[in-house]
Amino acid sequence: MKIFIRDVYDHLIQVIDTLENIREMIYSLYDMHMSNISNRMNEIMKVLTIIATIFIPLTFIAGIYGMNFNPNSSPWNMPELNWYWGYPVSIGLMVVVTLLMLVYFRRKRWL
Repeated sequence: MKIFIRDVYDHLIQVIDTLENIREMIYSLYDMHMSNISNRMNEIMKVLTIIATIFIPLTFIAGIYGMNFNPNSSPWNMPELNWYWGYPVSIGLMVVVTLLMLVYFRRKRWL
């Protein structure tokens, strides 16, 4: 009877070892899955950061030119508000800022 009990004990130890190995594999697969999700999230955050970084200066320029200044009351107020080419120059400034930032991001290999 003792021999059979030892045999059952040996089989039980093998089953426990196999279960522990399977559990370790499951944990490692879970870690790999979580790091894959984290890498995708990092890529998404990078794209959103680049988009926000491009739009922040454009918002600043649009905010400055969106204010109601009277160029007749002070020489420090924006004289370009009365220029004939004032609007195209401000749009051109926005385009130049955007292109410069895109070139910078391309050189850094962020895009």
